[in-house]
Amino acid sequence: MWKAMEKIKIGILGYGNIARGVECAIAQNEDMELAAVFTRRDPETVKVMTAGVPVCRLEDVGQMEGKIDVMILCGGSATDLPEMGPKYAKMFHTVDSFDTHAKIPEYFAAVDAAAKESGHLSVISVGWDPGLFSLNRLYGEAFLPKGSHYTFWGKGVSQGHSDAVRRIPGVKNAIQYTIPVESAMEAARSGEQPELTTRQKHTRECFVVAEEGADLAEIERAIKTMPNYFSDYDTTVHFISEEELRRDHSKMPHGGFVIRSGETGQGNRHVIEYSLKLDSNAEFTASVLVCYARAAYRLAKTGETGARTVFDIAPGLLSGKSAEELRAQFL
Repeated sequence: MWKAMEKIKIGILGYGNIARGVECAIAQNEDMELAAVFTRRDPETVKVMTAGVPVCRLEDVGQMEGKIDVMILCGGSATDLPEMGPKYAKMFHTVDSFDTHAKIPEYFAAVDAAAKESGHLSVISVGWDPGLFSLNRLYGEAFLPKGSHYTFWGKGVSQGHSDAVRRIPGVKNAIQYTIPVESAMEAARSGEQPELTTRQKHTRECFVVAEEGADLAEIERAIKTMPNYFSDYDTTVHFISEEELRRDHSKMPHGGFVIRSGETGQGNRHVIEYSLKLDSNAEFTASVLVCYARAAYRLAKTGETGARTVFDIAPGLLSGKSAEELRAQFL
């Protein structure tokens, strides 16, 4: 078993918004310490907040095998994590926030094979969706098997979708907002179990800074037809200056709702609703990642290997408190 105040050595791979949030979250958890940050940039140009923590080149990550308890992978889901997940599961116990819902089964399989082969434990698709919202969808379906569930995101900045837009040739920077359709939310809350299409539930709005001379029409076409991200939604694209982006879109609020409506045996109707209102999408996601890093460390200590999702991990493993404390304080 783990010791109550044993320091878990956390590594951060990548140093963007999520990674900075991870660093802040580690500082709030007494049983953890930041061991190292790895970056594709010149380490001399990366300034971390935690004194004494080395910033290392990504190419040198192999030198830290055995010296980091859990590596938190802070890459984007569009292109980074599909490669990073299986690659680094061969070297470390890992946690990531892969959020391309349609591709989670194949991503899980790839990470699971790599982690089992190397004797590591990897927790994938951690955050608030996928993650906490996934759990609430599961709870709702289990408790009300005769019913329907609805997930609404926003209004807020989607990091995964913003990253996907930034990967399009000709895009210098971009932010994407997911916006729930109010009439669809009210219909879901009514308990009438309406059938709502993906397009009826949300719209998407993109604010894009294009490279000089870029083909704006082609960028807009690439965004609106992108599978798994925009093709199933009514999407509006605005081209703005970098100054406007910094001035008007520097915050990263987000949130959303999971609603389950259903009936029990005597025809009684019930509505379950779980909601989040977040000032910082990145910092909240990072805080969830750090808790699952604790769980990954504890499971690995018992000899478990392979990939896991939030469905496979007991809630008590997320907390820094002992089982006795949890029963006394929260049960």
